[in-house]
Amino acid sequence: MASDSKLTKNGTKPVSPQSEVDTFLRKVAMAPRPLATGRRGRLIFAMDATASREPSWDTACHIQGEMFRETATLGGLDIQLAYYRGFREFDASGWLSDSAALLRRMTAVSCRGGQTQIERLLRHAATESATTPVQALVFVGDAFEEDIDTVCHAAGELGLRGVPAFIFHEGGEPLAAKAFREVARLTKGAYCPFDANSAQQLRELLSAVAVYAAGGRRALEDYGRRQGGGALLLTSRLGKA
Repeated sequence: MASDSKLTKNGTKPVSPQSEVDTFLRKVAMAPRPLATGRRGRLIFAMDATASREPSWDTACHIQGEMFRETATLGGLDIQLAYYRGFREFDASGWLSDSAALLRRMTAVSCRGGQTQIERLLRHAATESATTPVQALVFVGDAFEEDIDTVCHAAGELGLRGVPAFIFHEGGEPLAAKAFREVARLTKGAYCPFDANSAQQLRELLSAVAVYAAGGRRALEDYGRRQGGGALLLTSRLGKA
């Protein structure tokens, strides 16, 4: 008798969006716990600013601003904005503690055609963390156009620095998904797909990463209780990790 469950072309069951969220949150919880050094947490927020991202750029800027504000009550989080676009154009801001200043910087960026520079981004993050520890790298992108082995080598080196990469993949392109999952695995981070219809979910997951980088697992659980609703539902799953 045939099963009612739908299968993918290779005969496996498809992964549901909620399952992806559950997996992502479990990996946030298992990421290296930020050390209590008395310093503010540091997070690199990196974005693909090539032409394909232009339709969703403004939405991502707004969500990032909200993510930043969630950490204010934890003693704060210093964020560095990094992006690539055009012909080998790569830029990283200084470390910013003011959400308004960061948002102004983001909204001043326009998207330009070009290829991905993910290896360059990963090596930049490793260099930054060698100077002063970085608690997390967040990357939002939709494409992958590089040699996967070279990028994975850079990801492995970043993982040795103790910097988890939390990858938010827009659009679901299969080659990019494979590469992004490997980067997340090698850095002990997490991968999560999203699309234009999941802005609220993206907002909650980005906020979860930021809160974790600023204050660890306990702060993340407190955030869920404080926010209630979808945020509480998401963070309550951390206890099952």
